[in-house]
Amino acid sequence: MAKHTIDIITMGCSKNLVDSEHLMRQFAEHGFTIHHNPEEIHGDIVVVNTCGFIGDAKEESINMILSLCDQKEEGLLNRIYVMGCLSERYLAELKEEIPQVDKYYGKFNWKDLLEDLSSTYAEELKDQRVLTTPNHYAYLKISEGCDRKCAYCAIPIITGKHESRPMEEILAEVKDLAGKGVREFQVIAQELTYYGVDLYRKQMLPELIEKMAAIPGVEWIRLHYAYPTHFPMELLRVIREHDNVCNYLDIALQHISDNMLTRMQRHTTKQETIELLAAMRREVPSICIRTTLMVGFPGETEEDFNELMEFVRTTRFERMGAFAYSEEEGTYAALNYEDNIPDAVKQERLDRLMKLQERISAEICEEKVGKTYKTIIDRCEGDYFIGRTEHDSPEVDCEVLIPTSEGALVIGNFYDITVTQAEEYDIYGVLANQ
Repeated sequence: MAKHTIDIITMGCSKNLVDSEHLMRQFAEHGFTIHHNPEEIHGDIVVVNTCGFIGDAKEESINMILSLCDQKEEGLLNRIYVMGCLSERYLAELKEEIPQVDKYYGKFNWKDLLEDLSSTYAEELKDQRVLTTPNHYAYLKISEGCDRKCAYCAIPIITGKHESRPMEEILAEVKDLAGKGVREFQVIAQELTYYGVDLYRKQMLPELIEKMAAIPGVEWIRLHYAYPTHFPMELLRVIREHDNVCNYLDIALQHISDNMLTRMQRHTTKQETIELLAAMRREVPSICIRTTLMVGFPGETEEDFNELMEFVRTTRFERMGAFAYSEEEGTYAALNYEDNIPDAVKQERLDRLMKLQERISAEICEEKVGKTYKTIIDRCEGDYFIGRTEHDSPEVDCEVLIPTSEGALVIGNFYDITVTQAEEYDIYGVLANQ
């Protein structure tokens, strides 16, 4: 086993990934060799950055920790450290249930890990990180925490109140990354649209994105995790007027029936939601809207669910994900509602909803055949280069498959691709004008 080698395993969302990247930069400064998400353990130290958002994610994190503990007992590694959302929320329980872990850290005190490994936190590197993504794109976290109090959500319990990063700090990071060849930025937060309220006493996301768009080298900016209530409408002008701000918006709506929206404490209504979506498509005609929906929330009737199905059928989201409600300890829903929808009903509703969306996605993809799209190339797999249009975020959205017979495309470069064939979620294409 190589000494001074650290394997970092990141579970959960891209926001966790950014934390791991910052930690990796600190370790690199102190001479450690770092591997991220290795297929097999390289050294004697493993750090697991856990997720604690919903039941499946928690179970996945716990299973990873237990697997590593087995390897430790077999002598395949020496030390295990656990950080992130799961240990932030369940620190005492984890210490008692899985004592084989050498030490647990929360989401925000991971700097102590450096001290425990005889290193010190380098404050001058606080905005630097080792990218784990391909060199041409990066996730950009602009805030931490959330002030929304949705009934089902444990994020405020885990992350605390919303804290925006200063705008000048974010812009400096973008300039630095763009100077190193990053061309695409996925802007992320627990809640994007609240950005700036704590620091500047108003929503500053439109101004931030407009300033980012003016930075040389920034070719694509994509926005993730917006909130529908008090949406900053000025953002639509920014998207429309700047070619390098992708016509894309990820906005989790969760449901559409007024009964569910009220019980979920979403502070909006069906009509307000419909009007907001109409405004988005009116102001940015080619916008791609991605949303997330929930089924099986306590009290969801068959009528509520049918209303949701009709909403998806008529709205025709370009991108949509969905999940079944799982009760999270300490949330308003867990304390005040009975989880009264049987798991079988939740799964049946989820399957029906996703089957509907699959048909819609197939139709939308088919409409692209014969059209040409600016496409960034992410990687090469087998006989295809794999790329994305401005309507596709890494990992979660559709991909564009271009035969390698089209020529030696360069990873990270943009090409005009004409779509020749479509499937439910992916499209095939060739270089334009070939």
